[in-house]
Amino acid sequence: MQEIYSPFIFGNTVSTEGYTNREEEAHRLKQNLLGGINTILISPRRWGKSSLVERVLIEINKSDKKCKTVLLDLFTVNNEVDFFELFTREVIKATSTKWEDWVRDTKSFLSHLVPTVHVGVNPHLDFTIKYEHEKVREFADEILNLPERIAKEKGIRMVICLDEFQNLTNLVEYEPLEKKMRAIWQRQKLVSYCLFGSKRNMLEAIFNNPSKPFYRFGDLMMLPKIKEGAWVKFIQSSFRKTGKQITKEGATVIPRLMKNHSWYVQQLSHYVWNQCRPGGMVDKQIIQNALSELLFANQPLYQREIEGMSTTQINLLKAIYQKEKQLTAAAVMRVYALGTPRNVSKNRSILEGRDMIIKDESGVYEFLDPAFELWFGKQYFQVLWNLVAE
Repeated sequence: MQEIYSPFIFGNTVSTEGYTNREEEAHRLKQNLLGGINTILISPRRWGKSSLVERVLIEINKSDKKCKTVLLDLFTVNNEVDFFELFTREVIKATSTKWEDWVRDTKSFLSHLVPTVHVGVNPHLDFTIKYEHEKVREFADEILNLPERIAKEKGIRMVICLDEFQNLTNLVEYEPLEKKMRAIWQRQKLVSYCLFGSKRNMLEAIFNNPSKPFYRFGDLMMLPKIKEGAWVKFIQSSFRKTGKQITKEGATVIPRLMKNHSWYVQQLSHYVWNQCRPGGMVDKQIIQNALSELLFANQPLYQREIEGMSTTQINLLKAIYQKEKQLTAAAVMRVYALGTPRNVSKNRSILEGRDMIIKDESGVYEFLDPAFELWFGKQYFQVLWNLVAE
């Protein structure tokens, strides 16, 4: 008998079976990138940006053979040379299928830099390009314009997506690099860029600040949460396809508990699915057990978060948990021991920067992580979620 695995995926990007909704955003992003419109994608962590980008790149690769796509993860980039080597290697690899062509193109298009090229036994896993530090600085413009030159020479278009883009701001050489990237990339006609990452506040500082080079670089997409109705349909359908059942009411509880947060809806659904026997029906006790499992699994992470916080920052979270709207009101600061208005403003900025709180549409702060909020309520206010008793 063929083993059936959970249809719910978290911890990795989800671009195929486990993907749900986002049709409008996927259509807009695809049209932008194929139409030559640079796009900046912003949302809090774990809302599905990377999955959306991967899905769109898969669609582009299937529908347009004259368009070559590149997805760069900048998380491990530690300096300017790292960035240029990664950028060059992935652009070269995306524009040809044979490693012999990669070597030839590197020498042809980068003749002034004379990079060191290494090809291992498995070229797809071991193809490296190394630059001399001083050469990189001298010919940075040539490297940044490499995609446009290759696209023009080969009669193709290119789409380049840079994940964890905000990580570049940690580089010592970032400010001059930022100006060069904007100046060169905005003039390219055959290359479209998608810039995104996991630090919402840092990305907004890069792309929403009129004094920064990347201000109005392209279409700014603020990724919303997937709506509850779409989650309910997806959850019920996924259970049904794998020989298990969950009612509409039960499927509604999951995204509602997790406030439609993509990562946690998938994680809680996975635990619920695991606890439901084959051919069985989910009941409230199963969801209750799965929720306890989820909070227990994430508890070490939440404890580390708390251990790294000051007393006034924890107290500010208490005020936010209790739905206080005027955090700098004298009575609120006194009851929760928040310190001065300046302390409140400083701690609020720190918590926002760590993606722990976010301002809702009405301007009131709330927890960004719904599971952390449930755990926090249990730890500090003895709030227990008893679905069975409801």
